[in-house]
Amino acid sequence: MKRLIIGSWRWLDDRLGISALIGPSLKHLVPHDARWWYVFGSATLVAFIVQVVTGVALAFSYASSSSQAYETLQFITNEAPFGRFLRGMHYFGASAMVLMVGAHMAQTFLFGSYKYPREMNWTTGVLLLAFTIVMGFTGQLLRWDQTAAWSVVVAAEQAGRVPFIGDFLAQFILGGTTIGGATLSRFFAIHVFIMPALIFLFIGIHLMLVLRHGIAEPPVAGMVVEPATYRAEYEERMHKTGRPFYPEGAWRDFVFGTGVLVVIALLSYFVGPPKLDAPPDPSVLNADPRPDWYLLWAFALLALIPPEVEGYVMILTPVIIGIVLLAAPILNNRGERAPSRRPWSIAVVLLSVILIGSLWIAGANSPWSPNFDPQPLPEKIVGATSGPVFTGAKLFRDKGCLNCHLIHGYGGRRGPDLTYIGDQLAESDIVIRIVNGGVNMPAFGNSLKPDELAQITAFLQSRKRPIRPQDQPPMAQN
Repeated sequence: MKRLIIGSWRWLDDRLGISALIGPSLKHLVPHDARWWYVFGSATLVAFIVQVVTGVALAFSYASSSSQAYETLQFITNEAPFGRFLRGMHYFGASAMVLMVGAHMAQTFLFGSYKYPREMNWTTGVLLLAFTIVMGFTGQLLRWDQTAAWSVVVAAEQAGRVPFIGDFLAQFILGGTTIGGATLSRFFAIHVFIMPALIFLFIGIHLMLVLRHGIAEPPVAGMVVEPATYRAEYEERMHKTGRPFYPEGAWRDFVFGTGVLVVIALLSYFVGPPKLDAPPDPSVLNADPRPDWYLLWAFALLALIPPEVEGYVMILTPVIIGIVLLAAPILNNRGERAPSRRPWSIAVVLLSVILIGSLWIAGANSPWSPNFDPQPLPEKIVGATSGPVFTGAKLFRDKGCLNCHLIHGYGGRRGPDLTYIGDQLAESDIVIRIVNGGVNMPAFGNSLKPDELAQITAFLQSRKRPIRPQDQPPMAQN
């Protein structure tokens, strides 16, 4: 049996060149004192592999259709063999991936490992962090419940406030002007195809850069990075004291990665996947969605800031964070690496952990934000101070219509823009749409009195483009 296994391996190795491909990586020299601080990167890879394997397994039963997604998830959770366990593995695998990539970046920052010549290692790591968050966010919608649907509305509302391209971004996220089947299909494609492909690509680039530049040794006070001499000094140290990655470093990665895998499995078995909320219902406007825990801090930030600056924070916060992370190796790629000589780096990491932790705690109890309860339409927009049009405008807000529709830039972006709806639909068509609903719009026939329906219709009928002087018919000649 042993001879058969060895013979088979030699045959495969001769035909495929496995040893020639993997051998240099296993023999790659690493610092002799690179110990348990260096295991977070490989643990991130383990969590990603868990995501790929469990995601493929779940995809065999999941239907990315707005009419079937919720039911198929219920089937997977409650009836399919190992379905609950697989959903738990996928959920806690995502959590582990976010934790590990965050810990890996914090360790890299504290050790100054982003300095020369590893600037691109850091840049690809930042992009992998962003891809991981996007993958987690898009995966939440695939549950297709009330929380998931409204979380996407929050994202579209945030994107819609970006100057100049906001409407395009909001429609790109929603797959149109409102959340529906196209939104689910788009998020499924991003989550299952685009993000994994990007992560695979950048993991490959990241590992290639690690092999090219080597693993940064644990920092020592007084040992500075000088680009003109660093490479020669690093190679000399590796020649003298370096150890092959296998087995010196690989066994720690294996032990820690196995520990992460065991924790994921135990949580999946004893805790299970997140409970499904009610199916998405566009008529429920008082929903109280909460994103998954790794995005809860951002939710709390938006919930706690004053409404008047909410839009600026929505747009600028992710931009500033991204710029700061990407600029770190450009602004500071030489000098001391030891945290004891860089106390500001310790302060940055500690403050980030405290801030995110505090916001995470607050996020569990914070009111939902952004606030989709818009202010009443201004008098100049309504165009009347009394009568059916004025009352209809008030009802349009009170009944929640303004939460989803824009009127001259006021309101929400969940539904179509109704600024000039009076030019597009006749009175009878407006009445039919309000009474019967359509797409993801709820039917209001049972919740509106006849006079209320007439007043809202009168208001919408008045939403027309102003008549320009040149468009007016000529005055009759005397």
